[in-house]
Amino acid sequence: MKRSIKAVTTSLIASGVLLMALPAAASAAEIPSYPGKAQAAAGYNGACGSGYTVIDSLRLESGANVFLTYSASGYNCVVTVAEYPGSPRPMSAWIQRTDDEASRDSDSAEYTAYAGPVYVYAKGSCVDWGGSYAYGKYQQYGAHCD
Repeated sequence: MKRSIKAVTTSLIASGVLLMALPAAASAAEIPSYPGKAQAAAGYNGACGSGYTVIDSLRLESGANVFLTYSASGYNCVVTVAEYPGSPRPMSAWIQRTDDEASRDSDSAEYTAYAGPVYVYAKGSCVDWGGSYAYGKYQQYGAHCD
C-alpha cells in the first residue's frame, strides 16, 4: 500500500523518531512554516479546524507548544500540543476576551496528545490566552488587539 510522505512523517514523529530531511518530492504545503517565528518543535495539529491560521505560539520547556490561531470569522482558538504524544499528562488550553471573564473557554485534564481546542469571538478585542503541559505554563494578557 502506498503511503504519503505526510503520513510517514506523522508516524515517525509520533513514534519519537527525529526526521532529519525530507525527500526532494515533498512539496512546500507538506512542510509546516510560521512566517516571522522560529518553528515550534511540535507543529500545529489543525485541531481548531479549517480556516484558522497560527498567529502566535510558544514552546514550553516541559515538552509542548501552545498555539493561538485566528479565523477571518473573528474567532480565536488555542490548542496545546505535546511534542511526544504518549502517556497521559496534565494539559490545558484557555482563552478569553481581555477583561471579560464570562467569555472564558478552557480545557484542562490529562491528555496524551493535545488540550483544546478552545474558542472565543474576539473581533475588535484583545485576548488573554495560555496553556500548560506537565510542569510548564504560559499565559499572555491583552494580546493581539484587533
